[in-house]
Amino acid sequence: MHELGIVTYVARSVERVAEENGIHRVAEVVLEIGEVSGIVADYLIDCWDYFRGRYTALSESSLRCETLKAVTWCDHCKKEYPTVQYGRVCPYCGSERTWLLTGNECNIREIAVWDEEEDDE
Repeated sequence: MHELGIVTYVARSVERVAEENGIHRVAEVVLEIGEVSGIVADYLIDCWDYFRGRYTALSESSLRCETLKAVTWCDHCKKEYPTVQYGRVCPYCGSERTWLLTGNECNIREIAVWDEEEDDE
């Protein structure tokens, strides 16, 4: 399960950003996960729920995952197409001179924080 390693990396990165910006409580972290990345979003969320307590700023946070569609580029006909539907062979020209343009990544898209002023009231 590589999801635990991903969560560890994301948690450390978000904690570092929080410290650098004087943020005490993170509300939500949003990850973009590529459709063909091999990452299972439900496993990430389970790991996050277990692991977040180790980081003060993340203890009350949630993790939300959004899927990035996989898109392949054909070097022969210079067109993009949906990877999952057609695989490695270009549906327009039949070429195998293709490569994955998007859909294999895992990005921290957003870090939402609690409004500290509201908490003080």
